[in-house]
Amino acid sequence: MKVFQIQDDWGFENLRLATRPDPKPGPGQVLLRMKAASLNYRDLVVPNRGYGSFTGTLPLIVLSDGVGEVIECGAGVGRVRIGDRVCPLFNQGWIGGEPSLERMTKTLGGPLDGTMAEYMVLPEEGVARVPEHLTDEQAATLPCAALTAWSALVTYGDLGPGSRVLVQGTGGVALFALQFAKLLGAHVTVISSSDEKIARARALGADAAINYSTTPEWYRATREITGGRGYDHIVELGGEKTLEQSLRCIRPGGTLSMIGVLSGGRLAAPLGLVVTRQVRLQGITVGHRDGFEAMTRAIAQHRLEPVVDRVFAFEELKEAMDYLKGGRHFGKICIRHR
Repeated sequence: MKVFQIQDDWGFENLRLATRPDPKPGPGQVLLRMKAASLNYRDLVVPNRGYGSFTGTLPLIVLSDGVGEVIECGAGVGRVRIGDRVCPLFNQGWIGGEPSLERMTKTLGGPLDGTMAEYMVLPEEGVARVPEHLTDEQAATLPCAALTAWSALVTYGDLGPGSRVLVQGTGGVALFALQFAKLLGAHVTVISSSDEKIARARALGADAAINYSTTPEWYRATREITGGRGYDHIVELGGEKTLEQSLRCIRPGGTLSMIGVLSGGRLAAPLGLVVTRQVRLQGITVGHRDGFEAMTRAIAQHRLEPVVDRVFAFEELKEAMDYLKGGRHFGKICIRHR
């Protein structure tokens, strides 16, 4: 089978198209014919061994997200059937409950082989069905980006009608957060550096928007939007250079979901704003299977459609990664396997 893997040594220059023997499922396992994959910021970090020993060993098949069709089941499999379309779960060991080191370190695309393969063998516990109305590319976006947003706002959030939410950017997690927050009846503000992307976010339901390129101190502009009350929940994707402003526009007792570090990974914010206003900083690392299945039920019920920016061919993985690095995308970047 064809795979895209990092081999010989770490680094993007060692990411290559290669072949491996076709896998066969054992007891309790399923064989998937992969249909599509999607990219996350994490996939730009892994080739340079950005997660240290948790990145895994070489050779390593890359990418964490994808969707495939079950074409063979090992003995004893009962969760899925041949013909089912399923997503491999990012956290293979986290079915439900509280996070633990063991549950959160069996992840696809490092240290476990990822989704850039024609076929995958996984434990039946490590896959979940996807909504029928989604295309393969749309379904491939669910395991990391969608579940991260769902975990932030639903699993660990407390949103309801009338809640005020601020979402940073218009990438995959951000747009899922916008869609899920609107589904829950929240008022959503989006910040972006592009007026064109802001217009598209408004078309998806954003109630307010701020261009942080033309309004660098965007936290000041949020005061009018929230009537001086502040936001109940902020989906914090920028990290180092956005956290201080987020802390200045979250309400007392509000929640900051710490998800991304796109502008830097060091904590450089006045901690007094956290303590004196009793703000909750909630780290989010994707989520568990129970959350994924709750999310897909909601997606199916409301026929929500993920936003796919562009689809590349299997052999164009490096071009897709360069496109992701450029930051021009609106929504998710996908790979079509066949």
